[in-house]
Amino acid sequence: MTSFSLWAPGKQTVEVLVDGRRLPLSEGEDMWWHLETDEVPADAPYAFSLDGGGPRPDPRGRRLEQGPHGPTTPYDPTAFAWTDQDWAGHGLEGSVIYELHIGTFTPEGTFDAAIGRFDHLVDLGITTVQVMPVASFPGIHNWGYDGVALFAVHEPYGGPAGFQRFVNAAHARGLAVALDVVYNHLGPDGNYLAEFGPYFTSAHQTPWGPAVNLDGPLSDEVRRYLLDNVTMWLRDFHVDALRLDAVHALADDRALPILEEMSRLVDELSAEVGRPLVLIAEDDRNDVRTTMPRGEGAVAGGLGIHGQWADDIHHALHVALTGETDGYYGDFASPGALPKVFEGAFFHDGVHSTFRRRSHGRPVDRATVPGSRFVASLQTHDQVGNRMAGDRLSQTVAPGRLAAGAALLLASPFTPMLFMGEEWAASTPWQFFTDHQDEVLVEAIRLGRAAEFASHGWGSQAVPDPQSAGTLDASRLRWEELADEPHARMLAWYRTLLALRRTRPDLADPCLALVRLDWDPDEQVAVLHRGEHRAVAVLGDGPHVVRLRGGVVLASWDEPEAADGLDDAVLLPGPGAAVIGPR
Repeated sequence: MTSFSLWAPGKQTVEVLVDGRRLPLSEGEDMWWHLETDEVPADAPYAFSLDGGGPRPDPRGRRLEQGPHGPTTPYDPTAFAWTDQDWAGHGLEGSVIYELHIGTFTPEGTFDAAIGRFDHLVDLGITTVQVMPVASFPGIHNWGYDGVALFAVHEPYGGPAGFQRFVNAAHARGLAVALDVVYNHLGPDGNYLAEFGPYFTSAHQTPWGPAVNLDGPLSDEVRRYLLDNVTMWLRDFHVDALRLDAVHALADDRALPILEEMSRLVDELSAEVGRPLVLIAEDDRNDVRTTMPRGEGAVAGGLGIHGQWADDIHHALHVALTGETDGYYGDFASPGALPKVFEGAFFHDGVHSTFRRRSHGRPVDRATVPGSRFVASLQTHDQVGNRMAGDRLSQTVAPGRLAAGAALLLASPFTPMLFMGEEWAASTPWQFFTDHQDEVLVEAIRLGRAAEFASHGWGSQAVPDPQSAGTLDASRLRWEELADEPHARMLAWYRTLLALRRTRPDLADPCLALVRLDWDPDEQVAVLHRGEHRAVAVLGDGPHVVRLRGGVVLASWDEPEAADGLDDAVLLPGPGAAVIGPR
């Protein structure tokens, strides 16, 4: 018996197009339409027709072999032969995250090819692989944030079976898997969801158009759609964590927000499967309540999300390393920005934001909120890819300064995240690329990006064409350069810092109350105090005198020299960094 079900409120007829036939579904009382038949095989590709219209893929379909404009192929995720029964999982505290894009992580751009690089990540000291969105989108290559079929895994990457192999292999090597999911909008090409029901609402607007309908009429079923998607990734695909894209765009006026529902669901699933499951939010609001535990009854609490990206930390580090102060970087030129973010995660914690032209954020209680709830980075897909040329720090910053930034990040109390290739100062840019099939959309994107960057003073002719094969090719990592300098030296430095973070408790302690950062903007020297350890980052030319006070230099970018005439002191050449600890 083959079953079909579809939520389609307000439709007069719903038919399934399968095996060359049109079979009608019957409407139930819950606005779901159903059909059970023994007239078609269970594995036959199918599509739905609404009120006699054209074929549309199943909004909950697990496999789209021909992409989101084609029929749905049935896929049973429970048929996969998992071998990770002994996998105990990995919580957020103590994690080191590695963000990667399947399509450009390897020359092949597939899940199976990425598996072949797991040994590199394990040797580096990574605990969690964060995969950029894999929900199906039109074409072959895309960042993934234009996904339009949330339950289907992009077929060119390897489809649902390929992703299951990826997760299974990661667990075999001791790596947790986080998946980036986008619930705040769908892409513009192949987005048929609104034809099925009120999945979107004009009552709220987002940068991408009408918001997902989380609080309007018939929104219960829309919320269920998202919650079931969360369950699918964590239960059926054995994913360990979800990174929730731009949750500030999830417009939701209900007393029980969808994020709180998600956190409750994930905690229940975690208890069910017997291992940690984690939610990480990208949240532009700088609201610590996002990651505070949920309240019960009359007790005021937070949303219960386990972690959140802390862009303020990135911005302060970026300004210190590059000197760039345009746009939202302007506020972070303040001499107090770097110490403030390292000691309390947020720079905008209720203070005025010149970029937003208003006050922004909420303070973090350093005594009660652990730093591990904040995911910190030097580079991310956003902060690299949204630059005009997609240039990495390694293309604009000298190796010594980059090494200094890495020392501060990896000795911080936060959960560090690396962007693929960062660990060896990859020479490749990471640019904005698309493979849209709609020529009108393609031209609109070209013109829009050119106009955006022209407003920043760049000529439009210098903006890489997102649709060009050359833009994609330029963004693929070149693994062969790992053995060459300066890449090999940077890779060794990252490995050393991550090894110290694993073996020195001071460097992994998430307590913000124990953190102090001294920053001399004139000398360009930052000293991060972590218990009995210090990370000394010399961003200027140096040299800088460091008093050891009974400690030893555990790791140094350049060999320190004896400081003539000074006891218990060394000279650190600059730019560069050293980590100092007790004997």
